[in-house]
Amino acid sequence: MTNEAVVHSLAESLNNDPDNDALRLHLGAVLLQLGRAHEALPLAQHVLARHPADIEALKLACWSADETGDRAKAAGYQQLLNALTGVQVARPGEHPALDPDGRYPYRSRDLTPGAPSTAQPPAQPPNRAEPLRAHEPGTPDEASSLLESHLPRVTFADVAGMHEVKQRLDRALLGPMRHPELAQMYGKSLRGGLLMYGPPGCGKTFMARAVAGELGANFLAVGLADVLDMYIGQSERNLHAVFREARRRTPCVLFLDEVDAIGRKRSQMRSSLSNVVNQLLAELDGATESNEGVFVLTATNSPWDVDPALRRPGRLDRTVLVLPPDLEARRALLEQHLSRRPAQGVDCAALAAQTEGYSGADLAHLVDSAAELALEDSIRLGQPRPIGPQDLKKVLREVKPSTGPWFDTARNVAQFANDDGTYDELLTYMRSRRLL
Repeated sequence: MTNEAVVHSLAESLNNDPDNDALRLHLGAVLLQLGRAHEALPLAQHVLARHPADIEALKLACWSADETGDRAKAAGYQQLLNALTGVQVARPGEHPALDPDGRYPYRSRDLTPGAPSTAQPPAQPPNRAEPLRAHEPGTPDEASSLLESHLPRVTFADVAGMHEVKQRLDRALLGPMRHPELAQMYGKSLRGGLLMYGPPGCGKTFMARAVAGELGANFLAVGLADVLDMYIGQSERNLHAVFREARRRTPCVLFLDEVDAIGRKRSQMRSSLSNVVNQLLAELDGATESNEGVFVLTATNSPWDVDPALRRPGRLDRTVLVLPPDLEARRALLEQHLSRRPAQGVDCAALAAQTEGYSGADLAHLVDSAAELALEDSIRLGQPRPIGPQDLKKVLREVKPSTGPWFDTARNVAQFANDDGTYDELLTYMRSRRLL
């Protein structure tokens, strides 16, 4: 596949999934490698607008800004990187040398873009990620240290609501792993997979982090940047390395986020990218190596785009619907977000009743927007004032639930493409909320 074909394919996938920040950064990294920093920089800035402390986005923005000649902007991003990581990031202009083919060896997992000698070409393709390391609870390692500094460890107790999801995960995964002797007695295999799906922002990734906190097993989280590669055959090798690491660290939960990006229906993909799906199928089957003790936990917003072969028994054979938070969960989430800020007179129960259909991310944005109003007044008045009901009432008129477009798409799938009953639970929910 040519470079342009790779860029076109990634851009097309991003167009279909515009909220996929990992895919956006991967496309930016590819563009930077190809010397198109002026196109890579806006992609990084888009992610930073939503997540100002995203390390990968800051690195991409720093190097892209320097490539475009905007040294002042690059220095600003570098200063943020230094403050967040505690690591001295190379000064703008200190980029890795080009490899013999003239490609820029951007590596998304590097904290410091060290410059290999121009006389010694890299031993691996330039976008090859570092060897993956699983997170062993209580035992910090190089791969998990940066993650833990920005993603505090959580458990099910930190997840508001979602009782049915917790029960299914406990039955399918946590229970057998906590009691391997009973699992063996009842013939319960410690292998297999589970697919979580639902509207964006409803807690699928957060739930995966909670699983990591609940387990006494290893937990290996893998993103698109760890797998997808612009060089033919490298993505398949990366995927094999992921599963090899998971097998080495059994019992292990392997979390694949945005699984529809690497496991999309092969009829919708170019032939070279469909090989990644074939590799994933082979790894899940454990044709050459045993997967005993490896449980694959995946998440997607678009289960209808996942290749059907991935969901047959023995692969991702269990499905869990992660819905917007219910009334109890919304109240708990609002109280949690407000507890970290000065607030006074806010009736979280009444506010929860007015936010039916809001995702967890929508509720966080609601409180953030109210905090901005209080902060603006505090600056103008010269003294701090707490967040009040008037702030939330004002932003509630502006912040609307983001789950509507997802349910619009899901409606047709659930009604007309539900031959095997996969979406029965979704249909029941939509009928109860009069979304059909």
